[in-house]
Amino acid sequence: MTTARPWWDREVHADRRPFLLARTRIKAVLRNWFESQGFIEVDTGCLQASPGNEIHLHAFETRLVAPDLSQRRLYLHTSPEFAAKKLLAAGEPKIFTFAPVFRNRERGALHAPEFTMLEWYRADAAYDEVMADAATILRLAAETADNHFVSFRGLSANPRNDPERLTVSQAFERFAGIDLLATIKDAGNDREGLAAQAERAGIAVRGDDTWADIFAKVLTDKIEPNLGSGRATLLTEYPASEAALARRCAHDTRVAERFELYCCGVELANGFGELTDAAEQRRRLEAEMDAREVRYGGRYPLDEDFLAAVAHMPAASGCALGFDRLVMLSTGALRIDQVLWTPLPEA
Repeated sequence: MTTARPWWDREVHADRRPFLLARTRIKAVLRNWFESQGFIEVDTGCLQASPGNEIHLHAFETRLVAPDLSQRRLYLHTSPEFAAKKLLAAGEPKIFTFAPVFRNRERGALHAPEFTMLEWYRADAAYDEVMADAATILRLAAETADNHFVSFRGLSANPRNDPERLTVSQAFERFAGIDLLATIKDAGNDREGLAAQAERAGIAVRGDDTWADIFAKVLTDKIEPNLGSGRATLLTEYPASEAALARRCAHDTRVAERFELYCCGVELANGFGELTDAAEQRRRLEAEMDAREVRYGGRYPLDEDFLAAVAHMPAASGCALGFDRLVMLSTGALRIDQVLWTPLPEA
């Protein structure tokens, strides 16, 4: 049995080095772009009272030991979002960060347990503005890597082209023949209605799958592989139940101001028109943790400091972009480990 050579092996490092140097150049270009737009770079703490409260995110837990040996449970954050929004409440109008973030149960070509999130926020801005930011960032990264086209797993796209804008409901109709909005009800989403449509589209539905589970299966199997071919795709107007941190759309409260940027079938960014109703935010996060407890047998605490800050936040929009994935697509790397300077070795 041949043992894989470590990343610090000179030959292995030499193969990876062009990707890594491109990573450094891309970061410098993006940093300069943000600063030219009047943003301030911030550093958010990795240790937090709550790692985030999305049902399917799994955190790294640790203990803070005080001088008197008392202990407090803390977590490595899965996103700098809560801390960044506190800075918005403090009065910062335009901020960005290249934040190391940590997620358990995630490892593969597009996933690493520690990776870099490029996250930015604009106070008093519509979420269309951060959509435009995300498209600009993709173009700048590809230009910096001197790639006219980006490709991954058989799909290619020109990052200089304006992205296609497609609502989630339009994508479900186009790629799966599903009338998604017909299954979204004020009294609770119609699980059976979505299940019937999903099965007709060839999706295997289990008896214990929730509406959200079926939605995720259709999105993963039927929608995402078709997004971002030829040009990037901005997938907009997610169901409100799938956007716990976003405000509802004024024109249709069944959906929310949430978008994702896709290129070559790869999700690059996730953005919101931010929710600023603290009571509604608490209700949504508690519902996420209730669902998490049912699914995984545990929950994460709410960040009470964050919820207090939400009440003082201005209207804002923000976006989180997987910087390592951006570098992968821009440089032609096939695995995330190729673009990480010091990747965590496999066990």
